[in-house]
Amino acid sequence: MAKAESARSLEEIRWRIDAIDAELLALLDERAGLAGDVAAAKAAGGGPPTFGLRPGREAHIVRSLVDRPRKAASAQLVVRVWREIMAANLAAQGDYALTVWSGNDQARTLQAARQRFGAAPTLTSVAKPEDAIAAARKLGGVGVCALTADNPWWGRLLAEPKVKIFAALPDFESPGSGGGPMSALAMADVEVEPTGNDTTFWVTDAPGKASAIEEELGKVGVAGSILLEAGGLKLFALSAYYQAEDERLKRAPGSLSGVIGAAPAPLDV
Repeated sequence: MAKAESARSLEEIRWRIDAIDAELLALLDERAGLAGDVAAAKAAGGGPPTFGLRPGREAHIVRSLVDRPRKAASAQLVVRVWREIMAANLAAQGDYALTVWSGNDQARTLQAARQRFGAAPTLTSVAKPEDAIAAARKLGGVGVCALTADNPWWGRLLAEPKVKIFAALPDFESPGSGGGPMSALAMADVEVEPTGNDTTFWVTDAPGKASAIEEELGKVGVAGSILLEAGGLKLFALSAYYQAEDERLKRAPGSLSGVIGAAPAPLDV
């Protein structure tokens, strides 16, 4: 008798799973349809075509979902599912492509790019970071470049006012979720907005030790730490969101310096 009851219970569970799958599919289909509506609304509004990527909004959506109460679904699962949904909806609105320069660790960089941007955008690997930067200038293009000690590609962004860093990869803190130390940056011709928990990327040609520059930044109220130094340039990560015209950064050391973008802090999941 107990065995029969167990079998019926299993059947009930499977029936409920099938019912939920049908509900999820209906909602997913409706959400995907709304992506087309967004594209149509933009077209009806006139003006030139624009890239629908909004990193700040995506960060707010993901953080809000992670913070909602759940009984069984892990935060990692929630993030992975919504990353894929948002990527697919973005691709439905127009061109969407990743161009990746992996530096010395192709597997790691490609994995981080796919984890952040999902399977929807096409992905092309290139031999030079300049190619990824060029791709980021195009409508619907996202460039991803590895952070390496021998190539200061990020310095080129000082001369690229439209192309901005908007994401740091991987965007998970925990190694168990595919995260870990920052290893690459993503860029595009998009608006970078503050999300409440951000890192700003700042480049300077100031000579001397990085620790001395960090101290000078501190004197003007900016907390920053060195990420890389190469080719006479230094890349700093500033704790918080800073605009390019921030007066504090204008007083910072260096004759050639500037903000090249900002990224939401990695997810602690």
